[in-house]
Amino acid sequence: MPSAWVQEPEHLPESPLSSDSSSSFDEDEVNRRMTPHWASYQNILKIRGFRLETVRDVKEFYEKHLQHHGPEMSASHAGYLRICEIQDDDALCPDAGLRDNLFRGFRLCDGARVMVKAVHMYSHEYEIIRFLSTPQLRRDQMNHTIPVLDFIEVADDDIVFIVMEEWSSQLITDTPCCMKLFLAALRQCTEHVVFMHNHHIAHLDISLRNLLTDYNGHYAYIDFELSRKYTKTSKPVIYGYRGTEVPPECERGAIADPYKIDIWALAVLILRACKLTGYYIPELMQLIKPMLHEDPNHRPSVHHVLRAFDTMVSMIGDHRLRSTCPSSH
Repeated sequence: MPSAWVQEPEHLPESPLSSDSSSSFDEDEVNRRMTPHWASYQNILKIRGFRLETVRDVKEFYEKHLQHHGPEMSASHAGYLRICEIQDDDALCPDAGLRDNLFRGFRLCDGARVMVKAVHMYSHEYEIIRFLSTPQLRRDQMNHTIPVLDFIEVADDDIVFIVMEEWSSQLITDTPCCMKLFLAALRQCTEHVVFMHNHHIAHLDISLRNLLTDYNGHYAYIDFELSRKYTKTSKPVIYGYRGTEVPPECERGAIADPYKIDIWALAVLILRACKLTGYYIPELMQLIKPMLHEDPNHRPSVHHVLRAFDTMVSMIGDHRLRSTCPSSH
């Protein structure tokens, strides 16, 4: 049985894996990706008000999709035919496009779609997302962490199921219709990094793939597997960085400042977002130039970046801000 859900996680004892403290735990073991036998935890999840996606759910999804778009959607049609080969409609149906530690599901009370992630109870990821999801921090408008609906601990197995709202990673199909909204989206991305750094947390894997949208103008960060919280040093360092966007100092194998890694990655995220949407904003290119400095000591702090960003937006004329997206969607 799972332990009781902690309504105020900030009152929990400090994790034995506090990032800048010594620990007898095997760091690699508790921070590796888990591969749970999902069927074994179905009842525990149902007790807490959630269920995992089944073959029946996927069949219904394909049937609605094909009914709306027609049989010319060959990929969907092929997927439907494959899923129809499974006879047991109640069998769990993992998404082949997801990692083994992720599973789609539903909230029982209203049918809302959720994403369930399995992590080790003593992992850095659990420590950090639990901290970011405390009631006090959730009320902070700069906090753009994906909304968490429940933390379901199974103490006997040292596993925690993080139940999150399911948002979409298809950011480009939801490209903001004008430059003003596009810049507002980038500001959310930037201010969340400010929020994390204010709380001595480096995300360490900022990238487009770790940014989701609810299609209502809100954006959220996910995936805190590499994130670290530094509370006992003002000048943390990291070695052997392995995130998505790798800055030059890490390419060289040098000891690096985790906060400066985030600055580099945030700049790359902005560049990739501009390229994918078709927005080219000269002022924005000038803003991110120092963020990509070869020498991390010359990169600005994220607080400086946010102030410069707001100044930049205030100086762009209203006509340009209302210009439509160059890409067609």
